[in-house]
Amino acid sequence: MQTKDATKIALPILIGLGLSHCLNDTIQSTITSVYPLLKSDLALSFAQIGLITLVNQLSASICQPLVGLLFDKHPSPWAMPIGMLFTLTGIINISFAMTFEWVLFSVFFIGVGSAVLHPEASRLAHIASGGRRGFAQSIFQVGGNFGFSFGPLLVAAFVAPYGRSHFALFSVICVIAILVTIPIGKWYKRYLSTGAQTRTIKGSEGKMPLSMPKTILTLFVLFILIFSKFVYGESLGSYYTFYLIHKFGVTIQTSQLFLFVFFIAEAIGTMIGGPLGDKIGRKYVIWVSILGTAPFSLAMPYAGLYSTLALSFCAGLIISSAFAAIIIYAQELIPQKIGLVSGLFFGLGFGIAGVASAVLGCLTDKYGIDTVYKICAFMPLIGIVACFLPNIEKKKYR
Repeated sequence: MQTKDATKIALPILIGLGLSHCLNDTIQSTITSVYPLLKSDLALSFAQIGLITLVNQLSASICQPLVGLLFDKHPSPWAMPIGMLFTLTGIINISFAMTFEWVLFSVFFIGVGSAVLHPEASRLAHIASGGRRGFAQSIFQVGGNFGFSFGPLLVAAFVAPYGRSHFALFSVICVIAILVTIPIGKWYKRYLSTGAQTRTIKGSEGKMPLSMPKTILTLFVLFILIFSKFVYGESLGSYYTFYLIHKFGVTIQTSQLFLFVFFIAEAIGTMIGGPLGDKIGRKYVIWVSILGTAPFSLAMPYAGLYSTLALSFCAGLIISSAFAAIIIYAQELIPQKIGLVSGLFFGLGFGIAGVASAVLGCLTDKYGIDTVYKICAFMPLIGIVACFLPNIEKKKYR
């Protein structure tokens, strides 16, 4: 049970967490948005582009569960500002990298920064939720979605016309993020001083709703759903601009605007998915979200330019509504380890996206980007496995 004071200040803290997530993921999306410039400047292949994403995502995916477990045992109010310092280091380096290896070093640091922010901020969203966990997780995650949508616009406006060295301007975003996370850290320090976290773990929220074998089986189903969501999402996140340029001959700036529309759709879907899961149950949101994307994904490879824009908007809107529900569902499976579970699922998403990007890059070099998009269109059909998820939610939320 959360304290009255914690409930009163939930909304300001949630807004701060959403803003910090927005700033962090703005940086993350600028990496994929600057791929055409990196490819041109350093004469990279699609396989090397995929490897850049792989290093960035794997550094985050491997570190996030470890960070979550560490801060479950040893909470730190200053984890998020420290994480943004890693991101700042990576941004400055990628702006002036002259070799492929230097780029890999840079994105590794950016990945570590995200590895610190995501599980810890997700834990704080859980604490500050006042019982409305889906709503809180959506506020936190929608910040990230908006950040991803802003990144391509900022690259189109400030980097693409002037050259990659202007990428260093994004270090200002890192500094702002540090300033935003400091007051959140102070609030968390006060929260920890009350011993509320210990009481929560020992209370009713610490009871697992399923037996351990059923919990493991349910986690496996969630992993399959995460795989489906992130492989398809990565085909759009990393390669959508290349697809548009190749198939329709649009400019880099136009392709960034199309990517912006996709990311905005994801932001809207994320904001809808969490509260909807609070009301009707997370299982049903997860099921409809992933499987319901299939009609749009299957039609996209055969559509014209503006039909592709509309279909990508619908696909992003629907599939993005699942992630907040998946995170909360997993947290409720193992409520004693909120940080570990959050880090595991964010890390798994990052890792799958990274591996998918590398594999898709190799496939694109060998078979062409049109073929890759036709293959990836079938990924949302895997959402049918959501029917195996048990109903574990309480019927009523505070």
